[in-house]
Order: sequence, then structure tokens, then C-alpha cells
Amino acid sequence: MNAAGILAAGNEYTAQIALSGAVPALIAMALVDRLDRKRPEPPGTRRLAAFLGMLSIIPAIILELYVGKSLGGSVEPQMTYQGSSFHAFVVAAAIEEFCKFGLVFLFIWRKPEFDERMDGIVYFGRAGLGFALVENIGYLLMQQSLSGQLTTWILRAVLAVPGHAIWSAIVGVYASRRRFDKKGIGFIGGYLLAVSMHGLYDLCAFLQAPLTFEGHDTLSMLMMPALVAITVLGFLILRHQAKEALRLDDADVALNAAHAARAPMQ
Repeated sequence: MNAAGILAAGNEYTAQIALSGAVPALIAMALVDRLDRKRPEPPGTRRLAAFLGMLSIIPAIILELYVGKSLGGSVEPQMTYQGSSFHAFVVAAAIEEFCKFGLVFLFIWRKPEFDERMDGIVYFGRAGLGFALVENIGYLLMQQSLSGQLTTWILRAVLAVPGHAIWSAIVGVYASRRRFDKKGIGFIGGYLLAVSMHGLYDLCAFLQAPLTFEGHDTLSMLMMPALVAITVLGFLILRHQAKEALRLDDADVALNAAHAARAPMQ
């Protein structure tokens, strides 16, 4: 089949390709689990975190529609710089991150198995990936052609899926540091950092439309490497925090083992 025939047949494969959009999130979940392979979390609780992330897209959509309708009229449309900023930081980032971490906080935060700093990365990161899984399928279903689906699949697999995991895990790791070490920026600080990075990411994506409309094609093209840079920056922040969390968790385990070994001799 030639290229034109493949594009014409796009609708035939829409559902299959859309469902395959779950694959990047599932692979990323396995990678997140691998970070915690020394003392892995219970499979059931890990699955619950991913399910809560998938479920969080429902309140996120409701809130985004409400905020967009009630407050969106007071700002310019998304084709403008003001509208792009509003939709990036408020409608998308603030609401989505709140819904993702809110459900994990309600249903997992106080579970006894949440007993290490790394657990914040595992559970919150999995929730972010659950959200990304459903969102991926939705975006792919909206594409009208096979080429559009394939482009969306690739871009979201390397940017949006890791992004959702990173932003959510940042909230989790800073909240965990405050919980176990009584230091750091905690839930609120982690949430604001995640919203800032998520919002900046979305802003770079949304700005392409008004920049192109005004003839700033070069600036519009620079938005794509900016997306990559923001994702990499988030990854580096999270990697640093993950290494520190694992180091402190290992130290706690070693200290507890030493206390347990001395106990019979006392």
C-alpha cells in the first residue's frame, strides 16, 4: 500500500493505535518500579496508585471545563499569549497535578506500606503515569489521520508520558522528605514546583499557535526543543531527589538492622 493509501486507511486503525498509546505508560511504570527494586512496594498498592491516576482524569476534566467556562471568558482565547498562559498554568497544570496527588493522598498516603521516602516517587509517579495512559488514548482517538496518530504517539511517548510521571513524582518525593525528615518544601512546595514545570511545558506547546499566527515561525520552532529541555530538567531534579531518598532509606534500614542485632545482647 502506498503512502496515500495508508493515510486513507487511518480510520481503520484508529482504535488499535489509540489503545497502543497505553504502552509507553506501562513501560514507564515498570521503570519506576525498578527504582525501588531493593524493597519493592506491594503489587496491589502499586496497581491502586496507577488506577487512581487513571481515575483522576475524571475530576480533572470536570474542573478544567468548569474553570475554562467560568474564568476563561475573562482572558483572551488560547490563540493569544494571555490565553495560552492561563490554559497552561491554571486549566491544565494546576488542576491536573492537584487531582493526581489528591487521590493518592486520600487513599495511599496513610497506608502502612508507605514507609519510605522512595515510596513517594513510586506511588505518585505511577499515578502520573495512570493519568498519562488515559490521556494518551484520548489524544490518539481525536486524531483524524494515521500520520497524525503516529506523530502524536511518538511525541507523547518521549515527552508527555515522562512529563506526567516526573511532575507527579516531584510532589511525592518532596512530600515524603517532609514526612520522614521534617525538612524540605513538602506537599505545597512540591506541588507548586510541579505546577510551574508542568505549566511551563504546556505553555511552550500552546505558544506555537499564536507565534505562528503572528509570523514568528523561528520562535515557534524553538518551542519544541524547549519542551525537551523542560522535561530533561525535571528528570534531573527528580533523579537527584531519588538518589538522596534511596540513600536515606538505605541508611534507615541499616540503622534499624544494627539496633535489631544489638537488642538480644542487651
